[in-house]
Amino acid sequence: MGLFDNMNKNTQTVGYSNQDAFEEQALSSIEANKLIRNTYTLLSMTLFFTAITAGIAMVMKMPPLGLIITLVGYFGLLFLTSKLQNSIWGLASVFALTGFMGLTLGPILSMYLTKFSNGSELIMMAFASTATIFLGLSAYALTTRKDFSFLGGFLAVGILVAFLAGIGAMVFNIPALSLAVSGVFVLLMSGLILYQTSDMVNGRETNYIMATVTLYVSIFNLFISLLQIFGLMGED
Repeated sequence: MGLFDNMNKNTQTVGYSNQDAFEEQALSSIEANKLIRNTYTLLSMTLFFTAITAGIAMVMKMPPLGLIITLVGYFGLLFLTSKLQNSIWGLASVFALTGFMGLTLGPILSMYLTKFSNGSELIMMAFASTATIFLGLSAYALTTRKDFSFLGGFLAVGILVAFLAGIGAMVFNIPALSLAVSGVFVLLMSGLILYQTSDMVNGRETNYIMATVTLYVSIFNLFISLLQIFGLMGED
């Protein structure tokens, strides 16, 4: 009897363990789906807000804010958002960041509309390409649930190097280097979309505010890079 009792207890323990594991997996999946839903909802709202502030900047014919103001504003608001990510004020900081980026985008779009005879076509091409890349990569990461965490170190180093090279191309006015940097940024931002989406799916990212910021920055830089590539290739 003692042997059978032990076997019965072990069977019950295995049963409970499997049930607990199943419940934990189901709970994890529910939390991941909630995070993804909140992230994409906030992301769509911030992109819409960016379009509004960019439109305001274009209507008011705002001049470019300049490299220093842009960098200080961007990194300052990014740091503030990171600090407030777990509070309601984090949402306000996100909209402050994305609204500011819209103000920097407006003069760029105005420049393309005035400098290029096909400026509106270039903008639409960049927009359509950005949307296609983002939706395609997001769908791939969400459906396959592959782990792209191995891209983390490469993306961090690559973005830093490309960022410094981009500043150099801007300061010294080197179109060829600018084109190369834009191409590299397209690849890096595509990788960042895969990396961030994978983090959400696999539970490594638990804060939808920071997930939104990462995806927003990826989309923004992807759009700007594609716009520069199309502009440089179409320039007389």
